[in-house]
Amino acid sequence: MENSRRDAMKTLGLGAATGLLGMFGGTSPAEARASKVQPSYAKGLPPLKITSVKAIATAPAGSNLIVVKVETSEPGLYGLGCATFTQRAFAVVTAIDKYLSEFCVGRDVDNIEDMWHSAYVSSYWRNGPVLNNALSGLDQALWDIKGKRANMPVYQLLGGKCRFGVDTYAHANGNTPEELADNVQKFMAEGFRHVRIQQGGYGAAHLAQKPDFKEAKFASESDVFMDQKTYLKSVPKMFEVVRKRCGEDVELLHDIHERVEPMDAINMIKKLEEYSPFFIEDPFSPENMKWFKTLRQTTSVPIAMGELFNNINEFKEPMAEQLFDYIRIHVSQIGGITPAMKVARLGEWFNVKTAWHGPGDVSPVGHSAHTHMDFATWNFGIQEAGRFNEKLQEVFPGCPTVKNGYMFVNEVPGIGVDINEKAAAKYPISTKSNWQVRKRDGTSIRP
Repeated sequence: MENSRRDAMKTLGLGAATGLLGMFGGTSPAEARASKVQPSYAKGLPPLKITSVKAIATAPAGSNLIVVKVETSEPGLYGLGCATFTQRAFAVVTAIDKYLSEFCVGRDVDNIEDMWHSAYVSSYWRNGPVLNNALSGLDQALWDIKGKRANMPVYQLLGGKCRFGVDTYAHANGNTPEELADNVQKFMAEGFRHVRIQQGGYGAAHLAQKPDFKEAKFASESDVFMDQKTYLKSVPKMFEVVRKRCGEDVELLHDIHERVEPMDAINMIKKLEEYSPFFIEDPFSPENMKWFKTLRQTTSVPIAMGELFNNINEFKEPMAEQLFDYIRIHVSQIGGITPAMKVARLGEWFNVKTAWHGPGDVSPVGHSAHTHMDFATWNFGIQEAGRFNEKLQEVFPGCPTVKNGYMFVNEVPGIGVDINEKAAAKYPISTKSNWQVRKRDGTSIRP
């Protein structure tokens, strides 16, 4: 009986083996496994090296714009990133062409996190706007390449979409509250639900009379005069008129731009409570961060802050203490997508939302990078809208688009914006830049 069982098992084993051999054409199971076609997702991507890094400088809309172009060992594959520091553009170009290129060439294009940290400390002294902007351009360009390699838009690499479109705010200005209200209504007719309002520009500087320091020929003729008292009186009146004319549904924002004394800013913000601002931006300069606790105890108006921060560590304590409500990061100032997303994720824990800084002196590449992050960030708050004229669109094919107040990216792999270098060369940059604002006697005011 035992022998019969053993014989039967042998027969079964032989039959199974014969069947397998027949199935695989006479090959062994190991040989058959080796001969199977490997699916594309299991193959991974071949390693690529950085072959060149260079700065492209252009000013098609007037503001100096700097873009980093990173080329790779795969012919035709390159990435673009925004490195714009419009006030010191030539210094950023030098940092990219003379230092960043030497640092990057020969490195693995895929290791973004390592590249960021290595570049951040390679100069020994950390950050500063020139080096941070150069680093931001590199970082965004590497994300652009990674998206192209993965055949996905960058927002997919960051976790995918949390919303169908990115809500934005427009900028309305006017020399009178009534003129300003007219301009707000124009944006509302375009579909914007959020509008930032300024009367007479930042700090109502256009409303000021000729100051004594210019009569005395003190400082530069191009320096701007701001009458702080005029400004402080004008803002509540501006909000009152716009609210009355435009209704309660539109969200109104305002930027103090750190141009008044902390206690004056606090008192003015208290007066704005009845008009329900969406947020008030930059009430204090970075040197006056201690005042935020007093502001929080005084008013419930939401606050946006951080445009002038150089280092991501500057966000840590204020966010943990919930001293402001919106992360106002200039992404090329902070070092790119990699560090900005770290701050955004931290904000989720403390109910702090994003509001990336998106002025005209950010390139379309940078605006697109903002929008990709906005899509993928759950604690998104609002995005400053970009406007791209025909010259910008000529130089930067694939600019983001705005429809009904929502911004959208070009739905292609990577960041989605390219550059026409021949067109860019038609618009050279300059060294002209003056952000100096002064009081009546000539004392400089810190933004």
